[in-house]
Amino acid sequence: MSDTVRLIRSDRLSDVAEYAYAATPEPGTRLVFLAGACPLDHAGRIVAPGDHAAQAAQVMDNLAAALDAAGATLADVVQTRVLVASAERADLVTAWRVVRSRFGEHDAPSTLLGVTVLGYPDQLVEVEAIAAVAVA
Repeated sequence: MSDTVRLIRSDRLSDVAEYAYAATPEPGTRLVFLAGACPLDHAGRIVAPGDHAAQAAQVMDNLAAALDAAGATLADVVQTRVLVASAERADLVTAWRVVRSRFGEHDAPSTLLGVTVLGYPDQLVEVEAIAAVAVA
């Protein structure tokens, strides 16, 4: 349970989704807007070309590192956007399962999109996020 984010659910919406339908930052927080996390290693090379799951794992490692630099964790995320370079729903689901599993019980609202291409050669996955951190 996050002290900075309140996840919102509605009994008027399907409970099939693996995430809350809305979230709001709690009073006394500020928002942190994170650039899309990419599947780059420390040297700036794309990891695991052709492997959606491995790239999603690297993306989540990088997202966690960016959150940490901002004084936040995955539990502070208010919303995500998951971009997967594929027209195949199975590839989107593969990436989503990795992303979703990293959040554990914190099921922040998220949008999953299949896109034509991402910014780096061989890049298949990117995750954008907004987080809320307590004001010091």
